[in-house]
Amino acid sequence: MTPETRTVTEDEANIRLDRWCRRHHPGLQQSLIQKWCRTGQIRVDGTKADTATRLTPGQSIKIPRMEAQAEPKPPPRIDPHDAKDLRQAVIYQDDQIIALNKPYGLPVQGGPGITRHLDAMLDALRQNSEHRPRLVHRLDRDTTGLLLLARTPGTAAKLAALFRGRDIEKTYWAVVAGRPVPPEGRIDLPLKRVGGARGERTAPADRDDPNAARAITDYLTLDHAARKLAWLELKPQTGRTHQLRVHCVAIRAPILGDEKYEQPDQNMAFAALVEGLSSDLHLHARRLTLPHPAGGTLTLEAELPPHMRATFKTLGFHSPPAQPPRRR
Repeated sequence: MTPETRTVTEDEANIRLDRWCRRHHPGLQQSLIQKWCRTGQIRVDGTKADTATRLTPGQSIKIPRMEAQAEPKPPPRIDPHDAKDLRQAVIYQDDQIIALNKPYGLPVQGGPGITRHLDAMLDALRQNSEHRPRLVHRLDRDTTGLLLLARTPGTAAKLAALFRGRDIEKTYWAVVAGRPVPPEGRIDLPLKRVGGARGERTAPADRDDPNAARAITDYLTLDHAARKLAWLELKPQTGRTHQLRVHCVAIRAPILGDEKYEQPDQNMAFAALVEGLSSDLHLHARRLTLPHPAGGTLTLEAELPPHMRATFKTLGFHSPPAQPPRRR
């Protein structure tokens, strides 16, 4: 198998070597990439490299030439109504980033029993680009609000690094059952993933538990309705699965509509809610502030979903409108 040599482009900065290989050779198995790296058949600037090596523009990559490649899978068919709704959900885009206001109930990715999901619809946002938009982070199916997409593979690597490094400031809004005491503070409670009758879930953990991961959330009460409900601003300082939902339960203020994580002794709070409020999850990714890959700082805000707007109106909570995207 004769080798070929390619040069890492600017858009491929910081991408892992194995991902670079799969980009240029779709269908190439990870096990084969690992073998080629281990045996020196893949070289970076003439030297052996690990699959996790981060690349920089201008580097020379030598890789065995693939004599025949499997035909790429055709893009999934997108329902025209889904495509239209997805385009209407875009609140910001430039040459590198797309930001969506994700609606309630739309899974970000597929899974058991999930055939309709956001990832299968992303070709609707391609806009004749050679690159398909890429997910760089996740929101739960029933969480609404800001979701970032990368328009190029290089941007995807940069944004993923920002999320890993906690360089993006995330602000969520939630309506909770109960009124936290004190009204603002920091929740520093380790979490772990556990199994159970309702499937895998997140649970509080002891600090000395080897399976525990540190999880920190700052919260602030923005308004309240008597002692039954409150509007919270939540700022996760870490990114654990279902972190905000479990942390709200920990301060005895479960998120309205979150039946997965409410506790038996908190059922009274849910039963006492104002009649007519939506039972949908009231958790919304309101704001993101991040370093833009091309320079400057980008701030984005997303309007509340219909069910939360209705709840705010019923409870007399007055939220300011989402500010237009700002890049400085």
